[in-house]
Amino acid sequence: MVNFHLGIFILCSFLVLVSGTSKKLQTLPFDEVYSQLFGHDNLMVLEDGKSVHISLDERTGAGFVSQDLYLHGYFSASIKLPADYTAGVVVAFYMSNGDMFEKNHDEIDFEFLGNIRAKNWRIQTNIYGNGSTNVGREERYGLWFDPSEVFHQYSILWTESQIIFYVDNIPIREIKRTKAMGGDFPSKPMSLYATIWDGSSWATNGGKYKVNYKYSPYVAKFSDFVLHGCAVDPIELSPKCDTAPKSAFIPTSISPDQRRKMESFRKKYLQYSYCYDRTRYNVPLSECVIDPKEADHLQGFDPVTFGGFQRHHSKRRHQRQSRREDTSSEYKEGY
Repeated sequence: MVNFHLGIFILCSFLVLVSGTSKKLQTLPFDEVYSQLFGHDNLMVLEDGKSVHISLDERTGAGFVSQDLYLHGYFSASIKLPADYTAGVVVAFYMSNGDMFEKNHDEIDFEFLGNIRAKNWRIQTNIYGNGSTNVGREERYGLWFDPSEVFHQYSILWTESQIIFYVDNIPIREIKRTKAMGGDFPSKPMSLYATIWDGSSWATNGGKYKVNYKYSPYVAKFSDFVLHGCAVDPIELSPKCDTAPKSAFIPTSISPDQRRKMESFRKKYLQYSYCYDRTRYNVPLSECVIDPKEADHLQGFDPVTFGGFQRHHSKRRHQRQSRREDTSSEYKEGY
């Protein structure tokens, strides 16, 4: 059996780009690195060959998958989400090996959760390792922009020791592997996926608001794909590439300036984190680093879930209750 814990962080094989910045990598046609997963004509490759639209209507959603498996790397795409009424709609950009390891799969997720008109999209991130779906490691955030107006870049850095999620090159979440995590940390080769689908049963207020196909088709637009990692043979599960020089354009850690930006983002936009959820975990999981500022922010946002006390018959309590129902109840239905 191949040893998945390779001693170094290998970056090699495909280089597909980061556009919209001065630091560009080689751009390859969609058909050279991805294949359609499902959706028939609900997936459309644009004339430039480097952009794709996937849509959800009453018949089906759509999705695509990388042609290679990867063990560690930097993976990114520029995405523009559907506009207007999007309740129940889920757009996902994620890594998984569920088709190969049905009962012990790994996963690294970006999920974009639609909303009713005049309410904003939310982002949810999560990880699984070795089928640890019974342990929820979800976080949920608001955004400082409308993701349906223009393209924004969403990226995943996955190494042997850490996972970092980025939005427009700003890190929003860092997970450092601990010994206590064991197999809960993703460690087996994975493919990269993008999908759009109907999550009416949980995605918006725990299923209160469903997909309304009067507003379909819901179209998610993808471009500027980055697959910069070590490709793995799908049969032998061994690397197909030699160690290559790391690109100066690919991050390997969080710089001091990025860390300041991450702290600012989380202070303003973090809406849910399993690390602070006292209704689920009496003791935070081993990888959790408790930040007093984040704790105070989340307790003010939802005092019940995050360790506060209910204040009966107060206007402030009712305001907080309303916000909690709108933003943090869905995870209970979704997992």
